[in-house]
Amino acid sequence: MKPLFLVALLLATPLLAQQKPAPKPSAPKPAPIVVAWHDVTKWGVEGRGWGDQERKRWFDRLPAKAEGKVTPAVWSLSRDSSGMMVRFQTDAKSIHARYTLAKTNLAMPHMPATGVSGLDLYARNDKGEWRWVNVTRPNSAKVEATIISDLAPGLREYAAYLPLYNGIESLEIGVPAGAKFEGLAPRSAKPVIFYGTSITHGACASRPGMVHTAILGRRLDRPVMNIGFSGNGRMDTAVGDLLTEIDAAVYVIDCLPNMQPADVTAKCVPLVKQLRSARPNTPIVLVEDRRFTNDWITPGKKKFHDDNHAALRAAFEQLKSEGVAKLHYIAGDHLYGDDSEGATDASHANDLGFMRQADIFEPVLRGALK
Repeated sequence: MKPLFLVALLLATPLLAQQKPAPKPSAPKPAPIVVAWHDVTKWGVEGRGWGDQERKRWFDRLPAKAEGKVTPAVWSLSRDSSGMMVRFQTDAKSIHARYTLAKTNLAMPHMPATGVSGLDLYARNDKGEWRWVNVTRPNSAKVEATIISDLAPGLREYAAYLPLYNGIESLEIGVPAGAKFEGLAPRSAKPVIFYGTSITHGACASRPGMVHTAILGRRLDRPVMNIGFSGNGRMDTAVGDLLTEIDAAVYVIDCLPNMQPADVTAKCVPLVKQLRSARPNTPIVLVEDRRFTNDWITPGKKKFHDDNHAALRAAFEQLKSEGVAKLHYIAGDHLYGDDSEGATDASHANDLGFMRQADIFEPVLRGALK
């Protein structure tokens, strides 16, 4: 005979199973943020030369008249927004972006979408130093994203770098309605202009703010213009004509990775004289090509760099002997460092390589700017 308490428990079990605990009341959903959008074309971006009416698309790097004068490849590449930066001031707790990209290819095999097509946000800290905040992660040609939320209170200056290997059709910065917001016009200081190859263009930075040109712009605290054309930085006269139209603080000529030694010999001196004739007092910096990070084990590539460097050095010495003033030189042997870790694919810089390049460029540029 079963104890009475077991019988009672067995009889009560179905009733207990049916008595579910009362559901907890769900937490109220936060009200959606109402975003006020601000079109950056209303106050402007840095890193663009020429006037708004002189270009086919507002975010193009070269004016419309360049089409047909520069090569078709250069013209096509000039429509990428590499090097452009928009500044603004806000006390918002979150910052948003809404933009349309020109190309549906958002990434490359050796470069992520954050670098090719991302919008990269920086802010000044309480010491006035630029510090990284966040970057968008595009997954379509139309991007609407919260770049950052839960920001520390305070009114501060921000800078957003535009995509490196994609073009922009439209761009708006958003903040919660009611937050203070002011678009900051491009600074009037003369820009440092970088004319170069895919490396100058930005390959293979993980995000737009990590190219050495952008790093140097923050360190020097002045505007820069990125005139890098992937595979097509070749000291072309037509590009030189356009460069002379910009009253630059410094011209940096970094085209050797796309040139053979004979091309350097034929084209470097004429380009420098072209710039110097139009801009007698603007410093000009000549840059040797970086070495492939695996040239220690590829003798053919090592010899190519040796010969290219020798050709540029000879051109530099010729120009100095002819009395060309305010001419500066950056050697290429250590641009990516000495441990073979500074490139993504031996040729194009990774973030480490870009930082190392900036370290070598910086003292030369500071000297040129004096």
